[in-house]
Amino acid sequence: MKSKYHRIFLEAAERLDSLTESKDNIYHYALNVSESFKPHSIRKLCEIIHKISQLSKEEVVIKACRDLYISLITVVGVERVQEISIISEESTTEEDTRTLEDLIEELNQLIGLQRVKQKVIDLIAYKKVQSLRKQHSLKISSSTLHLAFIGNPGTGKTTVARIIGLIYKKLGILSKGHFTEVSRTDLIAGYQGQTALKVKKVVEQAKGGILFIDEAYSITENDHSDSYGRECLTELTKALEDYRDDLVVIVAGYTEPMQKFFDSNPGLRSRFNTFIEFEDYNIEELLQIFLQMCKNNDYIISSEAKEQIKKQLEEKTTHKDGNFSNGRLVCNMYEDFILNQARRISKIPSPTKLELQEITIEDVITLSKI
Repeated sequence: MKSKYHRIFLEAAERLDSLTESKDNIYHYALNVSESFKPHSIRKLCEIIHKISQLSKEEVVIKACRDLYISLITVVGVERVQEISIISEESTTEEDTRTLEDLIEELNQLIGLQRVKQKVIDLIAYKKVQSLRKQHSLKISSSTLHLAFIGNPGTGKTTVARIIGLIYKKLGILSKGHFTEVSRTDLIAGYQGQTALKVKKVVEQAKGGILFIDEAYSITENDHSDSYGRECLTELTKALEDYRDDLVVIVAGYTEPMQKFFDSNPGLRSRFNTFIEFEDYNIEELLQIFLQMCKNNDYIISSEAKEQIKKQLEEKTTHKDGNFSNGRLVCNMYEDFILNQARRISKIPSPTKLELQEITIEDVITLSKI
């Protein structure tokens, strides 16, 4: 069940749609954000809001833009919106000053994901040795670089994919190391014959870096009746081979649907040599993620509040279903808690620095349903 903030967010999108006669275009992206938190949907919605606010001279429209943006921040989280909307595609291709050791350290500092990190470290070692063998004119493996990430949402798949791109750039495996994330809507056109062109365009943009396809099985969601999906996979499979020396494609999604995805095209599975499973976070890891978010944003958790948060995480992990969202769950809890804290602090005439920082038991026991 979505929180009340999602409802307010979608209502704000509908209002701006109505004021600008956008034919539900704004609501469409808002709904995608609410349902999946896809970076490209967040980015697109930010761009639309910014453009309307810059072009419109009507105060009611400008206010509606401001209300929608504030609501977007509430739903998604301040850091997430700023990261996606401010960092442009061009800036992701700029030279990264971090060393290979820095990036490996960044990978190792991620909470949990021990098996994932070891698998990536093994990949790095393998690629380094293959490069050295090539320099000495020794035979090298012809295995592809493409990867499959299997696991539930919110387990760090996107974060790890970004780091891999930068690491491969430092190793000389990729020429740019930039990150491009797409979904079905970015790959499949609305009419026959245009999907191949759309896939080619995406591949051209991603060359030299990582092409990350989240929920890749959505490409073939209509099974054998989906000619657009088959056209997309045919073109994508060709690109996997044609650009294997300077493009890493990472497909990601739930375990069972991903199995069907690979079964949908005979040549697809052979292009992916490495499958990495992302396990759900345990209670302690989820708590660490929450505490890290608080630390990064200058919040302090009282001991009573910390114990209450741990109990809530235990409840949610004990009774989790197929929609368990791991880190995304923690982000939603965090947003709810700081809103509760803001509501409480706003009633204090002159709050101290500590009061502005501290999240108390009162703030966490009034958690709205997520």
